[in-house]
Parts: sequence; structure tokens; C-alpha cells
Amino acid sequence: MTPGRAEEIAADALLWLCAQEALLPVFLAATGASAADLRDGLQAGGDPALGGAALDFILMRDETVIAASGALGLAFDQLALAQAVLSGAGQMHWT
Repeated sequence: MTPGRAEEIAADALLWLCAQEALLPVFLAATGASAADLRDGLQAGGDPALGGAALDFILMRDETVIAASGALGLAFDQLALAQAVLSGAGQMHWT
């Protein structure tokens, strides 16, 4: 996955998360971000840090991964792969 594609997935995941009434307040509390931070980040064409935080948050629960993947039309592993690419973990080789 290219870094550009990973950023697209992260931005889409953040937008999806913003539409989740039950999850959004939990995400904001967990990250310390405010609604204004989200608005500013989304208007500026996407904030990679917020997108990465959205992926981290989504990946914490299987149910959220399933819901987000389904809504975004992605295979389940694509969210984790995008997070790995954005965090630099996609560059690590264990062999």
C-alpha cells in the first residue's frame, strides 16, 4: 500500500468515525481532540495525525473494524495495513 492510499483510507476512516454518534465522543475523549480540531483538520484537507488516531481507535475493537470496513468497502486488513504504513511499521521486516 502506498502512503497516499494509506492517507486516503485514514481520512475516510476519520469521516466515518465522525458520523458515529456513539463512538465520536469516546474518540474525542480518548484523543483529547475537540470538535473544532476535527473541523479544522477536515477542512484543511485532512490531518494525518487525526486520521492515524482514527485508525488506531477503530482497530481497538473487532466490531468497529467490521463496521468501518463494511461502510468503507474495504477488506478488514486494509485498515490495519494503512495504520502500519502511516506509522512507519509497514517498513519493518522481521526476517
